[in-house]
Amino acid sequence: MERRREAALTGGTAGRRLTSIDGGREDAPAESSGPPPQRPGGVRRLRPDHREAGEPPTVPEQARLWHVVLSVAGQVTPLTSLRASLERLAHDHSFFLTARYAADHAEIRYWEQARDLHDAAAIALRLWGEHKVTANLPPWEIVGLEVVDRATYHKRVAEGFGDPPPHLGGVHPY
Repeated sequence: MERRREAALTGGTAGRRLTSIDGGREDAPAESSGPPPQRPGGVRRLRPDHREAGEPPTVPEQARLWHVVLSVAGQVTPLTSLRASLERLAHDHSFFLTARYAADHAEIRYWEQARDLHDAAAIALRLWGEHKVTANLPPWEIVGLEVVDRATYHKRVAEGFGDPPPHLGGVHPY
């Protein structure tokens, strides 16, 4: 078996450094080579410490689940092709709950995983346009959007206000 050259293993750039390690792109020029800088006692610091003194370490925010109801509407579309398009969308999109449709409008309910409300809403607003070609969706526009966190959704259902759709799962006519 042949031994590979070190340049081939490191991507062909001997001076390349990772940005998350001291000496990366922002800390030092890529031409410098040699061992990474070490802290006193011979221990390397893997990530630069940009916190103020006394500030607790930051924990990355966890993604949360958001319940999304996306309403779309437009020109009348044949129901058979609309149903097939919505079923393709359901197959392509994970966390899909249900879709209800009529000839000129539809409502899609699903769970979205996102860091915060802004991210969940942004993803939801792109959903229809991004899947228009792959799912053969009609050229409708988004006419409504509701995004609530998981706790709010379950509280509404428990109180009888946010009734789950009559047909859970799948694609159904109104």
